[in-house]
Amino acid sequence: MFPGLRNAAIDPGPVGHRIRTLRLKRGLSQDDLARLFGFKDRQTVSAIETGIRRVRAEELLVAMKALEAPLDDFTDPFRLVGEGRFSWRQSNVEPTELAAYEERAGRWIAAFRELAPRVGAPPRLLRRSLRLTRRSSFEDARWAGERFSEELRLGERPAYRLAEVMEEKLDVLVLMVDAPPRISGATCRLPQVDTALVSRHEVVGRRSFDLAHELFHLLTWDAMPPSHREPPRGAPRNRVEQLADNFAGAVLMPSPVLRPFGAWRDLSTREFIDKLNHAADRLLVSSSALRWRLADLGKLPRNLARSLPEEQLRYNGGSNREKSPPARFSRRFMEVIGAALEQGLISVRRAAVLLDLTIEDLADTLAAHRVRYSVEL
Repeated sequence: MFPGLRNAAIDPGPVGHRIRTLRLKRGLSQDDLARLFGFKDRQTVSAIETGIRRVRAEELLVAMKALEAPLDDFTDPFRLVGEGRFSWRQSNVEPTELAAYEERAGRWIAAFRELAPRVGAPPRLLRRSLRLTRRSSFEDARWAGERFSEELRLGERPAYRLAEVMEEKLDVLVLMVDAPPRISGATCRLPQVDTALVSRHEVVGRRSFDLAHELFHLLTWDAMPPSHREPPRGAPRNRVEQLADNFAGAVLMPSPVLRPFGAWRDLSTREFIDKLNHAADRLLVSSSALRWRLADLGKLPRNLARSLPEEQLRYNGGSNREKSPPARFSRRFMEVIGAALEQGLISVRRAAVLLDLTIEDLADTLAAHRVRYSVEL
């Protein structure tokens, strides 16, 4: 049925974890699986699931039948089977649609996880975190955002450098993706790699805020892991999401950048809105996010912030200057894909299928990120 499988040596780590994931999905206990395998006790199943004991090929065949799963669910390195923990920024997306897209996104992340070490780009051993908890105040979150922007030297327009800094200094994979409607972004936590996904078709101000918001979740995951589905925009937000919003606002709009706003109090409403929109465009944030950040800093009375005419605020955050969305994925991601193609670790067709691209689109995406390659596409 599967040529060569019966004599194959199966790597115990990921296979064992996937057996556990699929067992739990089927509602089976370790004792149940031990009986199906013909083991005397569940300790052997436990050893397999924790990676202590290798899975024999004939046992894998039994697992496929018992857990009603194809071989790829156990052995395909370009898949995440219960391995990644996702948190989605979405607005009332159907669970089946979200699950389908999560599987697609999982393939991109798994491809990077598998190929990066093999082309000489392994992830760093240590990951950074913020010293915040659910008991932290909103002021604590804003202070952390200010410090982050200062220590990572994001400059006077932090949104311009945030993705680059996340990839180069924090070892976070940042992917600009074609997401379905009502999905604006996500984070994914894996032992080997942290990932932030952002819909590249969102207006730039929203993309900026989504990225900074997801960064908060990645930096505080152990202390306060986010829910699988974040509340949709406009819905009541739990404390973790509120902390994330406060952190994001301070990262993108640190107080030193906003010092000139202190002289705006005597402007007319029309003049103030014009300057607000102009400043938001310059910072690549939405005018709405900027007004509430000014209110947090005491530079704009909250009653005035609430009274600003919504229809006159620019929510696009610079979209009038953006002629097209950013290129798919990221340069770091495509450099790994390009190196894997060069070294023959993956075929052109396989790479295109994994990334949900045509071969022509794959070539265009490599070129958009200035990744050189000699493989014929």
